[in-house]
This record gives sequence, C-alpha cells and structure tokens, in this order.
Amino acid sequence: MNTVSVCIDTQPGGRTPLDSRSLELRRRVVKILECSRRGHLGSTFSLIEILRVLYEDILHYDPKNPSWEKRDRCILSKGHGCLALYVLLADRGFYNEEELWKFCQSDGILGGHPDAHKIPGVEASTGALGHGLSIGVGKALAARASGAGHRVFVVLGDGECNEGSVWEAAMSAGNRRLSNLCVLVDYNKQQSYDTTYAVQNLEPFADKWKSFNFAVEEVDGHDTHALREVLARVPIEKDKPTAVICHTVKGKGIPFAENNLGWHHKSKISDEELAALYKLLEGC
Repeated sequence: MNTVSVCIDTQPGGRTPLDSRSLELRRRVVKILECSRRGHLGSTFSLIEILRVLYEDILHYDPKNPSWEKRDRCILSKGHGCLALYVLLADRGFYNEEELWKFCQSDGILGGHPDAHKIPGVEASTGALGHGLSIGVGKALAARASGAGHRVFVVLGDGECNEGSVWEAAMSAGNRRLSNLCVLVDYNKQQSYDTTYAVQNLEPFADKWKSFNFAVEEVDGHDTHALREVLARVPIEKDKPTAVICHTVKGKGIPFAENNLGWHHKSKISDEELAALYKLLEGC
C-alpha cells in the first residue's frame, strides 16, 4: 500500500513521522472512542505500528479461516492495548467493521481486553498482565513437537515486564532454544501511574533478554520500514528465540497525550477532547 508521509510534531525521542496509513488507523481508534467514550488511548497509540507491520507484512493467516492450522500465532499479552488489535483484525477481514463501533457494549464482541472465545483472530484471552509469554512458549513448544512450521509472536508491554512470570517464560524459551518464538516489547517507558524507571527500572533491558539466551534487536517502534526489516529476519539467530525491543512513545501522534499518564486510560472522553483528537489526526 502506498502511503504519504505527513508531519506531526512530537516530543524529543518521538520525531518519527506518521504516514497516512498510521493516521487512518488512529482515526478509527478515535471513532471507537467516540462511540464508547472510554479506552486505553496511550497504550494503543504506542502499539499501532508494531501490530500494523505484523498483520500487513509478516504474519501468515487466513481471516476467513481463523483456526487454519498453518497460521502464525500472535498473542497481544499487553491486552489493554486491544484497540490497536481490534482495528487491524477488522481491517484484515476477521469480522465486520461495524463491530468496532460496539466496543464495550452488550451487543458487541469486543471488550476492554481481548477474549479468544468471542473474537475471531484473537489467539489468547489477555489483560491480566504477565501471562502471554508463557502461553506463547507453550504454543511454540507444541509447534516444534508436532513438526509444524508456523511461528509464535508475543507482544509485551514494558510495564508488564515487571512480572516475574515473564522472566520464567523467557528462561524456559531460551533454555529450549525456541527459534520459532519472537517477543516484541512495546517500550514506551511508561506504565499506568509512573515511568518504568521510577516503578521498576528495566535497564539494561537488552542485556537482560540476551542473558536468557535470546537474540536481541532494538528498533524505533514507529518506523514501519525498520520494523519490517527486523521482523523479516526472524529468527535473528539460529536456535535462539528473538526479542525485538521497540522504542515507542505512549500516545504517539497526539502531542497533548504523548507521555501523559492521564491518557493511559480514559473513562469519560468529552466532545472537546474528541474534536481535538480528530483535528490532530487530519495531518499538517
């Protein structure tokens, strides 16, 4: 798909321009928020390019047959970023776009966290943080034991990486040399109530993954070209799982929401806020 770069001013460390495709996906998220008046905008907007590249360029799947045995598995362990996943799944044809406008409503299938029992294309019910990588390790082990050729991708939040279960799963993956497993961390350096540095400093983050026998790459998580280049090489090293640390900006594309913990989750989004969101996403 051809896209046109547009200019959106962001804070230092987040100067990567958003192209027309990324703006379009963000506008769909805002339309969901207009219908529901609630959601995790900050987490969703740090995540969109990661999921966009996975679903548009990397993963093998059949939206008309979500249970196709040869599909790659993608687990959004950072379940509160689900609005990004929902717009991509609808865009790729897993369900009708009309479902998006029923987010968190009684007659819809899309809840505040992904539910694998209700939503086509969702591989695991997540939202209770720290479980997605363990599920992914199990799926990767099962694929190898059965001789299947599909891969498993798990998207983690950086705050989620405070959970000990993440590192238990990482130790298991590295010990078993699961080269069919790829972890992507949305490293926006913030979590629900403070920075990751203040809550539980993750650095040296890349070295931690390397110590668990992962091959590690770091990338600008909003640079779709860089993301494609890295993910096209997975597995990065033979006989090792891969960890891709994606440096992102929470609330990317909305200057008043970027790195603003007040936009981690909003439960009462006003008409004025919606108008400001739409205006900023028109381009410049």
